[in-house]
Amino acid sequence: MGVMSEEQLRDGFDPASVDPTLEADVFSRHCSSREVLQNVTSRWGLLALVALLDGELRFNALRRRVDGVSERMLSVTLQSLERDGYVHREMLQAIPPRVEYSLTEMGREVAPRLAELIDLVEGQLPVVEELREEFDAR
Repeated sequence: MGVMSEEQLRDGFDPASVDPTLEADVFSRHCSSREVLQNVTSRWGLLALVALLDGELRFNALRRRVDGVSERMLSVTLQSLERDGYVHREMLQAIPPRVEYSLTEMGREVAPRLAELIDLVEGQLPVVEELREEFDAR
């Protein structure tokens, strides 16, 4: 189960009551995979991971690539993705100090799938906009 989520702590979840041989089940409210899935598929997590498909990026370059994200939100997002093992943060010995971000092996596995999801949604956008107009006209 790993680290307990805030929801699990709030609900009084007892990790000792879980059979360690059970597989992750994102549909179970006590499954820690939900938190990981949230980090990977959040607006900024998804965009940061896909942006890093192009290779290593320094923080400000990544922030420019993920247009609209605040410095704080990107920092929190990258920290979560690094904690989960999807992003590698490397502090380079330079003056001034530089930090570069890249995908880990797990990140390189998940990011192309997220890019496919983006492509799918962008391809459906004209239909979505049409359906929204119809819905809003009701």
